[in-house]
Amino acid sequence: SAPADGRVVDGTSTIDEAMITGESKPVRKRQGDTLIAGTVNNGDGSLRASVQATGEGTALAGIMKLVAEAEASKSKTQLLADRAATLLFYTAVAAAAVTLFVWAVLVDGPPEQTIARVVTVLVIACPHALGLAIPLVVANTTQIAAENGVLIREREAIDTAKDLDVIAVDKTGTLTEGSIGVTDIATIEGQPKEEALSMAAALEGDSEHHLARAIRRAAEQRALSTPKVTGFQILKGIGVEGTIADQAVHIGGPRLLESLKIKLPTDLATFSKVAGQRGESVVYLLRDQRPVAALALADVIRPESEIAIQALHERGVEIAMLTGDSKDVAKAVADELGIDRYFAEVLPADKDNAVIELQRDGHKVGMVGDGVNDAPALTRADIGIAIGSGTDVAIQSAGLILVKSNPLDIVRILKLSAASYRKQLQNIWWGAGYNIIMIPLAAGILAPIGFVMSPAVGAAVMSVSTIVVAVNAQLLRRIDLTVDEDVDTSVSGTGTADAGDRPS
Repeated sequence: SAPADGRVVDGTSTIDEAMITGESKPVRKRQGDTLIAGTVNNGDGSLRASVQATGEGTALAGIMKLVAEAEASKSKTQLLADRAATLLFYTAVAAAAVTLFVWAVLVDGPPEQTIARVVTVLVIACPHALGLAIPLVVANTTQIAAENGVLIREREAIDTAKDLDVIAVDKTGTLTEGSIGVTDIATIEGQPKEEALSMAAALEGDSEHHLARAIRRAAEQRALSTPKVTGFQILKGIGVEGTIADQAVHIGGPRLLESLKIKLPTDLATFSKVAGQRGESVVYLLRDQRPVAALALADVIRPESEIAIQALHERGVEIAMLTGDSKDVAKAVADELGIDRYFAEVLPADKDNAVIELQRDGHKVGMVGDGVNDAPALTRADIGIAIGSGTDVAIQSAGLILVKSNPLDIVRILKLSAASYRKQLQNIWWGAGYNIIMIPLAAGILAPIGFVMSPAVGAAVMSVSTIVVAVNAQLLRRIDLTVDEDVDTSVSGTGTADAGDRPS
């Protein structure tokens, strides 16, 4: 592992930089390439690195600086209920003073009658209901959110989520699983796909390559039994070979076909071309040096992502995808999921700048991410939403956390925010609005026609207003946060993976 940000001075290897770069696969490094502190050598090569930066000069320090700058740029809005309570206080004092002046000076009534009118006004104007109007809704909102897999770190985030018109989403680990998986299988006529996957998983049983792990995992998910393999051997940089049921079996990428001078059948060649256009990698299964199957592998798209994006579009919310992947891969994912806009090949500072660009266009932006490199953008956005399975830095930079790492919860956040805001407004209007009618009555405006409100009646009316506010807040629990999941989401994925490079 590299002790600090540095540069390769000798050797070549495949290392894992997922913590910073967000890549779902190991990254090939050669002499002269840059390393980031904490990266791990996952390949079969070796390397020597020179330290280029320490302390404040490292990439992580730069990300922390961006987070601090973004936090400093965000203004805090005062809660509406606090402003209403302040206004009600001054209104009550003013109303009591006017009542005292009218009954003591203009009407010249008995002192006990004047005091009764002033006391009734103050009782009616007591902000008990207003004081409970927001906290009761917030308490219910927080509990409902938690029950639906959303943790609220910042109350302002859930209050303003309803205003978002753009959701910026990190691709790897958010829209996708963040790990390589089998996305599709093609076979020649007469070769069952399940059997081909079973044979591939058996052959890859002793390989530590990241594509081998993906193939084994795909077979395990389908509960496939694997045949016995003998004579297993790694063909360095090409693939692996072995014997299954007295048949020679190979699996590998294009280099395997080149080394054996084998041409693909038309169906498999077409499958390979299409997968390549989607940014996927393809490995080939050969039996007795005859291609029988092709397996496409990529960073697998979460099945919920397409449903979530459709639901957000129905609410008039645009989707912007931020990714460090190439433009071809980003475009493939955007086209497949119906994403409105994408930013490809972005660095941590670029993600922050992308959010700023969206905000300059007049958008209210919610940022969804899971990695260290997403932290500045999560902080910069109007609302930061972290994936629960993400890094601690990302979670600490966000106002909302998706515990289940489910993109559908973004839709639920918007629904809950809108419903919560409606309840808050209703309670504020009731908690403060009833004073528009009751304060003049308490002051004795109808005394000339014989209607005078006693302090006891005023206390009862004030108590009723508190009960109404409490009951209205409880009605929030009737909200339906279900998202229509009746959408055809066949297994799909996209990404990049080097099928040819295999460690021994």
